Amino acid sequence: MINTFRNLSIAGSLSALAIAIASHAALAQQFPTKQVTLIGGYAAGAASDTLARAISDTLQQQWGQPVVVDNRPGSSGNLAATFVARAPADGHTILVATDAMLTSNSFLFKSIAYDPVKDFAPVLNAAKNILVLAVHPDQPIKTVSEYLAEAKKNPGKFAFGSSGPGSPHHLAGELLAQKAGVKLQHIPYKGGGQTINDLAGGHIPSAFLSLSAARALHDAGKIRIIAVAEPARYSEMPNIPTISETVPGVEMGSFVALVAPAGTPKAVIDKISEASAKILKDPAVAKKLAGSGLVVTADSPSDLAKTIKQGLEVRGSLIKGAGIQPE
Repeated sequence: MINTFRNLSIAGSLSALAIAIASHAALAQQFPTKQVTLIGGYAAGAASDTLARAISDTLQQQWGQPVVVDNRPGSSGNLAATFVARAPADGHTILVATDAMLTSNSFLFKSIAYDPVKDFAPVLNAAKNILVLAVHPDQPIKTVSEYLAEAKKNPGKFAFGSSGPGSPHHLAGELLAQKAGVKLQHIPYKGGGQTINDLAGGHIPSAFLSLSAARALHDAGKIRIIAVAEPARYSEMPNIPTISETVPGVEMGSFVALVAPAGTPKAVIDKISEASAKILKDPAVAKKLAGSGLVVTADSPSDLAKTIKQGLEVRGSLIKGAGIQPE
């Protein structure tokens, strides 16, 4: 009798599992059933906005439903992240997230209205946003060694600008100072646009910038990029060295990713991830993004989860080490 009940229980569990699998498969086939909105946390022209617009039109064509980009800037992306965290978990609202939203902001604000791990389901680690060290062209600095020599002449006075306290640009500068044993003066701005304008105008001698914003001014001779904060040289600009070639260990990654509200069905997550990755890997799309300083990675949901976990550990340690107080 016990074996009979056990067999019935196993059969019932297998039946329930089969129904659940069939239900999820059907859900993926039906998705999307209405407009899909890609929520960005920054203004038009930002790296995350560039990537969102690179995939939205093709997704719309493939899915037969509108796919729109909705930018909700404010509070370093926290407004957009909070909005998506509270959205229905059906895949129709996706956050085009940055490393700031998913890692640094947890340590830069006394409180945020979302948990970067518990409130989101990873979809795709879409691309890397290359960070660079640039100087004003009037500066007699063409290498990282010359940059450090200048910093050592004026300890604590040679300045670098960043897009804000605790931004990856700021942390890159702090990491360089720490690894090279120099003191730099940090000039925080409210966004990369103000930083690059002041660098081009000669108001600050140097800055850490996103290549997506810096490349056009570098090509025009208004600023000079002297190094990238990547483990290896950027293939689109092979003559620009990495910082770590001079100061080992100075690497600061910045990324753009897609996440959905926690609880979004795995079948829907997989459909969004696979469709988006395929678009990004198209050579024409990848080349267009590379011209803006975005390197397509198209990593899986599980890879993104690991990246977020590692980012929380590394950024948390750097922010605390730099004595940055949460707002």
